[in-house]
Amino acid sequence: MPQSVDRALDVLDAVAGSDGPVSAKALARRTGCALSTVYELLGALTARGHLVRTAAGWTLGYRVPSLHRAFQRQMRLDEEVHGLLLKARRTVGADTYFSAYRDGEIAVLAGASDTAAPTGGFSLGRDADGHATAHGKVLLSALPRAARLRYLSGTGMRAITPRTITSPDRLDAELRRVRRHGVAVEVEECAPGVACVAVPVPAADGARTAVSVALPLADFERRGDRVAEVLRHVAAEAGRLATARPVGTTGG
Repeated sequence: MPQSVDRALDVLDAVAGSDGPVSAKALARRTGCALSTVYELLGALTARGHLVRTAAGWTLGYRVPSLHRAFQRQMRLDEEVHGLLLKARRTVGADTYFSAYRDGEIAVLAGASDTAAPTGGFSLGRDADGHATAHGKVLLSALPRAARLRYLSGTGMRAITPRTITSPDRLDAELRRVRRHGVAVEVEECAPGVACVAVPVPAADGARTAVSVALPLADFERRGDRVAEVLRHVAAEAGRLATARPVGTTGG
C-alpha cells in the first residue's frame, strides 16, 4: 500500500476512534506523522467528504454514512434483517446481533439494543475476539480447520476475563459441541455478569452468518433455552431471506 494512502487511513481511523473533534496536532502525535503531512492529508480527506473541519478540530464527514449504507447494501443487510433483530429483541428483552465471517475476519454487521449501552458490549465492526463470543464460536465452528487456525493465529486468543477459553484444544472441543447441537453459548467469557447465545443462519449460498443475543447472567440461567428457541426461529427466517437475496460472501 502506498505510504500516503496508509497514512491517510491512519488519520481517518484516528478521527473515527475519537469521542469528539480532533486537532491536527493531536492527530500528528497519534499517527506519528509530521504536522505538515497531517494537514495535507486532512485537506484531501475533507475535500472528499470523509472528514469535516469544525472550530474544535476534525470529525467524520457526511460521506461516512453513505459508505455505511453502501456496505449494508453489498452485504444485503436490508430492513427485513433489521426488522428480524428488532422483533427478536422485543421477544427476548435483550440485545440481538447479526454477525458474519468474510475474507478471514469476523464482524458484527447489525444489532438491535435499547437506549442504554448494549448488554454484550459489542459494537458494529470487526470482532477480533471470536474465540470468546457466542457468535464467533458459531462462525468458527463452520470453518475448515485450516481457515480457523489462520483466523486464530491472526487474532490470538487473549484472556478477556478469567473464564475466556484460551486453549486451542479446549476451543476445538467447544466448537465440536457447537456443531453437534447447533447453538453456541458463552458465559462471562467477554464480560462479567453477561452470557450470550448464538445460532447459525442457514444459507443455500454457503454464507457464514449468525444471530445472537446477549443478556444478564441471571436472565440466561432462568430462560436461556427459551432464548435459543427464539434465535432458531429468527435464523430460519433470515435464512429464507438469504435464499432469495444472499446475505454475504464467504471467505477462505
